[in-house]
Amino acid sequence: MNRVLTVVKTPQSLPASSSTRLDMPGGSLGSRALSAYLRLTVRPFLSVWAKAPNLPWPMGVVDYAGLLVPPLKGTTRSTVMLAECRAEWLRAEGVGNNRVVLYLHGGALVCCGLNSHRRLTSRVSKSVDAPVLSVDYRMMPRNPISHAVEDCVDGYRYLLDSGYRPDQIVIAGDSAGGYLAFMVALMLRDLGMPTPACIVTMSPLTDMDPTGKLAHENASRCAVFPADAVPALTVLADRVDARIFVDGTRGPRVSPVDADLTGLPPVLIQAGSTEMVLADAELMADRLDAAGVDCELQVWDDQVHVFQAADFLPESHRALRKIAAFVRTHTPISVASSTA
Repeated sequence: MNRVLTVVKTPQSLPASSSTRLDMPGGSLGSRALSAYLRLTVRPFLSVWAKAPNLPWPMGVVDYAGLLVPPLKGTTRSTVMLAECRAEWLRAEGVGNNRVVLYLHGGALVCCGLNSHRRLTSRVSKSVDAPVLSVDYRMMPRNPISHAVEDCVDGYRYLLDSGYRPDQIVIAGDSAGGYLAFMVALMLRDLGMPTPACIVTMSPLTDMDPTGKLAHENASRCAVFPADAVPALTVLADRVDARIFVDGTRGPRVSPVDADLTGLPPVLIQAGSTEMVLADAELMADRLDAAGVDCELQVWDDQVHVFQAADFLPESHRALRKIAAFVRTHTPISVASSTA
């Protein structure tokens, strides 16, 4: 059953929040080389895709390519089935059970998956000292975005059923997975379910309206996304998003930045200083602050979209250490362990 989040104005009287923006150093030789490489490969491909996003592009190839990049040595994994999709338990060598990460992969809601993100999720597992449940949620164009949100909520329920308490659960995601991380937390709140201990997002998409991104100076600076790819994604989402119809009228497009954000747990947002979705990260941080939600926005100098996935970058390792420190701050130090 499709469920719809309510879009409302943020209340005027809110508890004080702690909102911080930190400018993080970057610009290593490796990061400059990666930026140049992406400009010559991924960016031109996305420009072609943007001209005809409805063609039957072989997006599944992207996920299979991830098989070429193995997880950290010693990582164990197993498959579980959720109501409408599968998920993967992933545990780096030596990690404990005091906390757990629900991970939602990026890929513009049209590509990537468990394989493409296994290296990153294994590194997240090792960094935060926790197992990871990575959700292989349903994607466009075969499924509307609402189905992806429901699948990820099912992943959260699975963790609760496995014995984890809400204050042990971290919801994390990159790019479109960041969009889902916020939408899942909002859905949990609206369903009356307990929200997680914290939310961690890397280069999150938070606004399906492309206007702000196109007006931002990074629209011409991003090494990954050409400007025309942003409205193309929005058009595709509008075409396939089978939201609930009331009296023949489709509900409004829902983006995290437009939702009532009150009651969300503490949030960490990491983004690169030159990437397209920095506009989304900045706007989301402002809206969270206005809603009384603690938020730390880290802007990493001259880093590409989801640079954390490139483990040859020194900035990637520093960013994961920052994520680990944030998670440790917001999850218990010593709790009864789960057997998941």
